[in-house]
Amino acid sequence: MSALRRCAWMLLALALGAPVFANPYLPIDDDAVLERLPERTDPSLRDVKRLRTALDRNPGDLALAVRLARRAIEAARETGDPRFFGQAQAALAPWWKQPDPPAQALLLRATLKQSTHDFTGALADLDRLIVANPRDGQALLTRATVLTVQGRYAEARADCTRIARLTVPLVTIACDAAPASVSGEAASAYQALSGALAAPGADAGLAEWAHTLAGEIAQRRGNAAAAEAHFRAALVLDSRDPYLLAAYADFLLDRNRPAEVVPLLKDYTRNDNLLLRLALAEARLLEMRSSFDAHRSALEDRFDAARRRGDALHRREEARYALEIAGNSARALALARENWKVQRESADLRILLSAAKAAGDTAALREAGDWARAHRLEDAAITVLLQVR
Repeated sequence: MSALRRCAWMLLALALGAPVFANPYLPIDDDAVLERLPERTDPSLRDVKRLRTALDRNPGDLALAVRLARRAIEAARETGDPRFFGQAQAALAPWWKQPDPPAQALLLRATLKQSTHDFTGALADLDRLIVANPRDGQALLTRATVLTVQGRYAEARADCTRIARLTVPLVTIACDAAPASVSGEAASAYQALSGALAAPGADAGLAEWAHTLAGEIAQRRGNAAAAEAHFRAALVLDSRDPYLLAAYADFLLDRNRPAEVVPLLKDYTRNDNLLLRLALAEARLLEMRSSFDAHRSALEDRFDAARRRGDALHRREEARYALEIAGNSARALALARENWKVQRESADLRILLSAAKAAGDTAALREAGDWARAHRLEDAAITVLLQVR
């Protein structure tokens, strides 16, 4: 998940008391307000079970279905377990195949399709929402997110421009910074985002997301000090955000600071993405050999289970596991190639290049290098990979 994808989902959960869109998406009735989710520290996810039980008694209750779908999507993000997406889809079953469902069901359907990498289906739903309401800022932001993941940067930036009159400046600037920073304008994107973050009064959740995005841009530009400052500022605002924790862990691993990753992630082994980073850190620490062996085995079991379910959501992470832990460059390259067909973010290109180098696949190296040059990608780590053959 990219920082922009995380924000698109996060905005669905913001309280209406501090709207980020001037023309916000409103529920059908007052009982379906866009509320903040319960505490993330609840490991039992009792609210998902409670909402599911209530919906079983009245499966046609749209407001209840929307609440359950939102909570299940958030649970998937918290835990890294894509099976929660299935619960969210089940909640929306009465409206899932409707050509013209209520707007709130359609937006969540698009969000779910995006989350499960059905980007074509997500774009179709988002296009329908935007045709019906060209001022639907949430739909525009989500579409910009999908287009960015697909590498369609000019189209994504056009949608970011359209939301400028609908939301606060920080959202607009960050929306544009995500595609701009990977298509030749990293310096100006970072400058604009840093300036927006310096302005007072930002919602804490939005500021945390923007600092994370700024940290990633600074890291790609090779400015480690600025990147760390942004990541630490984001951690002050939310020390439990899974995406932020993964991004900061990747930064620490790149800086060869694995000992700092262990305390950062040791309590988050339920999340597959975070468990992978923890294992990558432990692999570099002799004193963590026992924990590493256990976590390596757990990851293998989870990837096996995902394959049996037909789940291909974590191909990027599985490719990293295959390359950096299992030492299977051929398997890593196959996974990275499949992942690249679906999503084309900087991290996807990096694992494709790394696996291609390890496997000695010059055709894959050439393909990845051509793409990076054509899009004027600025990423210090990728530049090194392209230079060292």
